Amino acid sequence: MSTTVEIPPRSGTAFALSKGRTLTVIDPEGCQVADLLAYSAADVREVISNGRTFDYEETIMLTTGNRLWSNRSNTMLTIVADDVGRHDFLLTPCSEATFRHFYPTKPVHRGCFGNLAVALEPFGIGPDAIPTAFNLFMNVPLDGKGRLQVDPPVSEAGDSITLKAEMDLVIGLTACSAYASNGGSFKPINYRID
Repeated sequence: MSTTVEIPPRSGTAFALSKGRTLTVIDPEGCQVADLLAYSAADVREVISNGRTFDYEETIMLTTGNRLWSNRSNTMLTIVADDVGRHDFLLTPCSEATFRHFYPTKPVHRGCFGNLAVALEPFGIGPDAIPTAFNLFMNVPLDGKGRLQVDPPVSEAGDSITLKAEMDLVIGLTACSAYASNGGSFKPINYRID
């Protein structure tokens, strides 16, 4: 029987995910983003790539049936279920620099980037190896001129996304720390491996 694990607000974790297993990421309270990274367990220099994914999937609106690709053009994860259908793969994980740039009057936080760096260090993954994350539940609409904005997630309490591992992976996962990404508040993220 699988166990649901909670990631506390504004924190992150990393763990192994074996080929064929599924990872379900749950927004237990609603309106909360989770940054997801994937690395090949065989060689952590092979990492999730937004550019390859957009190219091969021919969309930036990734949802059920879409695959997430690596920088070496291999499938890493397949989205097998998705309650929300609205995620972002354009914006980099928030960091101390993000807080200084966008929130100059608020306390600086290490953000998802810092949380991922700490969580991934035991796997031999350093900060310079952190790419653009697949930002689950993040709502980043584009206007007709390509300008983007960050709106609150449309995810509701209990909404989830399930991804199947297509290779042995190291996963980094956060409960996002940025104000705009989460509608101004910070909540936990849950996950389960089946």
